[in-house]
Amino acid sequence: MKPVSLSERDSVVTALTPLAVGDYGATQLIPRGHKMAVGDIAKGAPVYKYAQIIGYAACDIAAGTHVHDHNLEFRAVDQAYAFGTNLTPVAPAATQDMFMGYRRANGRVGTRNTIAVLTSVNCSATAARMIAAHFTPDLLARYPNVDGVTAFVHGTGCGMAGSGDGFEALQRVMWGYARNPNVAGVLMAGLGCEVNQIDWLIEAYGMKPGPLFQSMNIQDVGGLRKTVELGIKKIEGMLPLVNEFERSPCPASELMVALQCGGSDAWSGVSANPALGHACDLLVAQGGTGVLAETPEIYGAEHLLTARAVDQATGEKLVALIRWWEDYTLRNKGSMDNNPSPGNKKGGLTTILEKSLGAAAKGGTTPLTGVYKYAETVTAHGFTFMDSPGYDPASVTGQIASGCTLVCFTTGRGSAFGAKPSPSLKIATNSDIYTRMPEDMDIDAGTILTGKASVQEVGREIYDTWLRVASGELTKSEAQGLGDYEFVPWQIGAVM
Repeated sequence: MKPVSLSERDSVVTALTPLAVGDYGATQLIPRGHKMAVGDIAKGAPVYKYAQIIGYAACDIAAGTHVHDHNLEFRAVDQAYAFGTNLTPVAPAATQDMFMGYRRANGRVGTRNTIAVLTSVNCSATAARMIAAHFTPDLLARYPNVDGVTAFVHGTGCGMAGSGDGFEALQRVMWGYARNPNVAGVLMAGLGCEVNQIDWLIEAYGMKPGPLFQSMNIQDVGGLRKTVELGIKKIEGMLPLVNEFERSPCPASELMVALQCGGSDAWSGVSANPALGHACDLLVAQGGTGVLAETPEIYGAEHLLTARAVDQATGEKLVALIRWWEDYTLRNKGSMDNNPSPGNKKGGLTTILEKSLGAAAKGGTTPLTGVYKYAETVTAHGFTFMDSPGYDPASVTGQIASGCTLVCFTTGRGSAFGAKPSPSLKIATNSDIYTRMPEDMDIDAGTILTGKASVQEVGREIYDTWLRVASGELTKSEAQGLGDYEFVPWQIGAVM
């Protein structure tokens, strides 16, 4: 098959199938998904893909040769940013799409109806897991409207500063999960002496204890066994109340979708990510919200997003995040080009600039309406951005805490990922991974590569699937029980 060219300006094409010497001008073997030079490239010259710079030639590169990390080098971004220069007006949808959701007392709408056991510190993790494990599928069968009881445990909460970025991020995550519309009942469990005090969280965020929001500490209750017994009793009291919630027709404008990718390959930016971007555009036209994240994975492409910012202040927030990450990696003796991962590189991605240009496509084409801290509540409608690491579980944890009720996850190498309480839909970038992992992949975007479907057609398929999943249809990851161990708050700062 002929290699894919994405722009007349590009220095490289991408091999749809392995190229042997003589195939389409190849002078050496080009692995599937990898890049081939379309002309001679002088040492030090910029190399283009997506009509954007993805790196610089580390040596003279001859036409027809393999372009990868042996001859393509990364250089730090030095962008001149424009703000609001590429604003595409959003045409409201002609008809209002609906889904069957759970309307909460505060007006927000959930796609699932769960009870969360949240821990303030790792020291209460075992208690939380024991409490949640008590509520087996057989027991919950008596409560058909309850989707489950899940323990959200983590490895921090003490040995940390009682203020600053790390402490505030953890509290935003806890508060965000407690407030996510997919959560109907909350039990917070702590040890008692930790830095991350539950009482402080309740006071700081104005939470009001009641039948569906309760807390306890192991030290106050009198030990692990008593805490587990009390926790079970508390949730037994919540179950009939949570079961009273019923699905009702709700507009698609109430949906907030986490736009995520992991295990990316060369096709991510060609098939699945642009299709997800089109689905995001369809949702925004309905008045809904898409939340892009993974700040290190838009590095080198952020200028495309600032040009879509609704105002300069919004664009400058994004630039400030980029500068923070440059400083963060520098002081930790890292590099922004530590990403892509080995798996990404095996799939054909060479530099973070190349990966970022493909990743940014998940955000579609509509204006950027808001930029938020990690796990900060997203209040704007439309296409938004939330700061996070590129590490998928930590990033999705922040997006769910920000209010996302669905997660849409593209993958080319194959990622067995799922999250709770927000269901995760996985999109395969190529048909090979869709066929190889049929129990994990929900949608095959590889049909775009073979010409069987357009980006817009797969985008519409993704969007329509969102409405069905939001109404209760199980995703592949839900069917396999994923999500209990993917809660990973971003741990920022020193462990003391």
